[in-house]
Amino acid sequence: MGMATQGNNLISSENVEGTAVYDPSGNKIGQIDHLMIDKVSGVIRYAIMTFGGFLGIGEGEHPLPWKAFKYDTNLGGYVTNVTADQLQSAPEYSEESWKDRDWESRLHQHFGSKPYWEEAGPSSGVGSTTRGTDQTAGF
Repeated sequence: MGMATQGNNLISSENVEGTAVYDPSGNKIGQIDHLMIDKVSGVIRYAIMTFGGFLGIGEGEHPLPWKAFKYDTNLGGYVTNVTADQLQSAPEYSEESWKDRDWESRLHQHFGSKPYWEEAGPSSGVGSTTRGTDQTAGF
């Protein structure tokens, strides 16, 4: 499988995994390990990053809201404003975390992003705390 050609807005998840992540100054701080995708809408919700010892942070996985990343064509990778302090003080993550909407809320609040289930859409405000009720939001 080849990389997506320049000018093409689509990319294989295979090519996103392992993509470098940079800070706003262009310093490589880690890479994307894998993505968490909403089963119903197909929308990417989180990227799980590894930092490889960046500023003393261990090699563990750290989930970040997908909206915390912007693709930079010059760097050929993603840029995020996340700081070492934010990562170190983020809500503790485990594979069970995804079953806990309160944990997801704390994660979004911690990184200053609005939870995706609260984003404006055709059914905003109606059943916004129940999974699956906001299937058409953003379309």
